[in-house]
Amino acid sequence: MLVLWRGLALWLSAWSAAAWSPSGRYWLDDAVGLEFDGIGAVSGGGATSRLLVNYEEPYRSQILDYLFKPNFGASLHILKVEIGGDAQSTDGTEPSHMHYENDENYFRGYEWWLMKEAKKRNPNIKLIGLPWAFPGWIGRGENWPYDHPDVTAYYIVSWIIGAKRFHNLDIDYIGIWNERTFNRKYIKLLRYTLDKQDLQRVRIIASDSCWEPISFVMLLDCELREAVDVIGAHYPGTTTVPSALLTKKKLWASEDYSTFNNEVGAGCWARILNQNYVNGHMTSTIAWNLVASYYEDLPFGRCGLMTAQEPWSGHYSVDPPIWITAHTTQFTQPGWHYLKVDGRLDGGGSYVALTDGQGNLTIIIETMTYHHSACIRPPLLPYSVSPQNATFYLNGSFSHVKALQMWYSKLEFTSANSTLFHSLGSKKVCEGALTVNLGLDEVYTLTTLTTGRKSPFPDPPPSHPFPTAYKDDFNIRNPPFSEAPYFADQTGIFEYFVNTSDPGEHVFTLRQVVNQRPVTWVADAENTISIIGNYKWVNLTLSCDIYIESKQGGAFIAGRVDKGGIYIGDAKGVFFWVFPDGTYRVTRDLHGKEILMKGMSGVRAETWHRLTLTLMGSNASGMLNGYPLWENVTVTKPENGWAAIGTKSFEFTQFDNFHIQAS
Repeated sequence: MLVLWRGLALWLSAWSAAAWSPSGRYWLDDAVGLEFDGIGAVSGGGATSRLLVNYEEPYRSQILDYLFKPNFGASLHILKVEIGGDAQSTDGTEPSHMHYENDENYFRGYEWWLMKEAKKRNPNIKLIGLPWAFPGWIGRGENWPYDHPDVTAYYIVSWIIGAKRFHNLDIDYIGIWNERTFNRKYIKLLRYTLDKQDLQRVRIIASDSCWEPISFVMLLDCELREAVDVIGAHYPGTTTVPSALLTKKKLWASEDYSTFNNEVGAGCWARILNQNYVNGHMTSTIAWNLVASYYEDLPFGRCGLMTAQEPWSGHYSVDPPIWITAHTTQFTQPGWHYLKVDGRLDGGGSYVALTDGQGNLTIIIETMTYHHSACIRPPLLPYSVSPQNATFYLNGSFSHVKALQMWYSKLEFTSANSTLFHSLGSKKVCEGALTVNLGLDEVYTLTTLTTGRKSPFPDPPPSHPFPTAYKDDFNIRNPPFSEAPYFADQTGIFEYFVNTSDPGEHVFTLRQVVNQRPVTWVADAENTISIIGNYKWVNLTLSCDIYIESKQGGAFIAGRVDKGGIYIGDAKGVFFWVFPDGTYRVTRDLHGKEILMKGMSGVRAETWHRLTLTLMGSNASGMLNGYPLWENVTVTKPENGWAAIGTKSFEFTQFDNFHIQAS
């Protein structure tokens, strides 16, 4: 009788499972499809890693380990960086290696450092460079980089050569111009210049925008088709177009994701990592951005794979997209091949299978639901996913596999109890078949590899706002980076400067160094500006010494600056300006048009002056060289924002002895 009841219980269990979900059968064998090129992320576009360099150890190295260390966290295969162009490129500006035609410096910015840190952890990581903007001399007076393609090609190839000469970095891929039009003549000339410099190994990606018109033009122009190695599309929505397939070139989602890094962002990332290949034959997916290491109130706050935006406290967070990435990256490598499978699960969702050709097999499964996996772009058409059973049959050289390691993630949206990259141990393969019960919003990795790892560092320090008291005299003889800590340039470039002509207290200063409007990516402000601090600041006293180098120039300090990034031109706040003709203004806007107060100050060029701005509730006042200059100006909007320094236009101006006291 006991045996009968046991048999009935087993039958009821099997019946219940069958009633609970559809069952799909999926066959895997040795038939391989396209070569896998890896998963990566973008640092840049712009200044998205800006605050990372200011973290103290050990936290900075921990963040880097989570991103790049193999078999640890995201274990990225590709790092794509911005070739700084001195112009706004989403969340800030990044410095060029050639501000001027006769100027070369391959130690500006932090992308060199970041690439070296990535290589230090993973010597096999692939490196990509892409310009968003160009210094003004490239355009020869025009906001366009293609009128003189030989100049632009020289500029880009110089960056590649400088990477090797000064940092021993081999750049693997180079792009054209981010999300802007391409030029056939330029691409061909770039290929010719690379070959002439013995850089045949550097591959060209084009056009980092849409599939069309680049792929259609390549079909008509065999010389262009020969020059381009990879067609890169941005935010392709997991689909491609016939002309791109007809080129027979590698197809990449060369920028994707760009979504807030909570569980929905993780769902977006899980879905497209699989479906970019399943639906669109894309063999690489690259996330924008690598790490959200910029002020959160800038555009697209926290759209990185993880978050590191508090170097002053040491706090960072390892967000769900890191562990979703690990499901693929810890168990594959560039050079593996996808297996020829349909990739669509019967109950919705997708799977991909990859092999190294030497007997190893990795299967990644996702069941992300429509409402929990929408990316920021493009719009996602409705679809449905059901709980289901999936049985994988291992044939050919995989028939000998006796067990697969299983890693599991379950995204929760009604609680904070998501399961992320959890090892379920070994799953036995019975007579060449393995069945997995799939719920909703889950990711599984089944693999022959036993190298997967999740052993996180201890929790970082707790989160803490930007200090209410902060000062910087910029007195550093050999700075590790060209930027002063926490300053986030939004138009123009502010760099450490050694003022050898000043024998007094202003030998070491911060200088705005761009004296010509760049070839822009977006509509940069007419004024240069660098922001700092806490966006929630209301009341503060800000003081800074300024030195205007041009008689046509001007400088400001500001508080309650309410916009940054691509919106910087529309920024409002309280701006205290002085000009070398002896006048001053207080304005509500960065453009300097909405005047609250104006008058004479006595300020002259090539002389140091100290400006002080005090904001207290609805009252604003300003001092010059320690004496009141204006007061009792009423300001009601904006109610809060960052502190800032800046200049009237693109001109040399120095700043020193910066001090904030906020409340």
